[in-house]
Amino acid sequence: MYSTHSKRKRKRRPSKISKLPGSAIERSSNAGRRRRERQGKQITHGSNNVFEDVGFETGEAANLKVRADLLLDLRQYIQARGWTQAEAAAFFGETQPRISNLLKGEISRFSIDKLINMLAHAGIRVRLETEPQAA
Repeated sequence: MYSTHSKRKRKRRPSKISKLPGSAIERSSNAGRRRRERQGKQITHGSNNVFEDVGFETGEAANLKVRADLLLDLRQYIQARGWTQAEAAAFFGETQPRISNLLKGEISRFSIDKLINMLAHAGIRVRLETEPQAA
């Protein structure tokens, strides 16, 4: 007859992860900074638009940023209510796969007009601001 040892009798191994809050993160970030300093690499700070930073032309980057911001607001609205995709679809008059695309952040599938209309249906007022670029 064979038997296995009870799991209760097994001793737990001590955790090798530091219990001090933030210590691993601090060590990691300091090590990375020191390594970059030794290699002579510089950090370039980006603009307020990640799409511009990765190489999109100014107009397209602005369009993508507006759509991304609107999409995030819709996602937060849906998540705050704890809706399923089907419930959100019924509320917005959309299909469930369309809401799935929205929640996955597929901004290429949504126009600015569509996102604004969905936010308006949710009772959220949208206001766009413009400002001239620095010369």
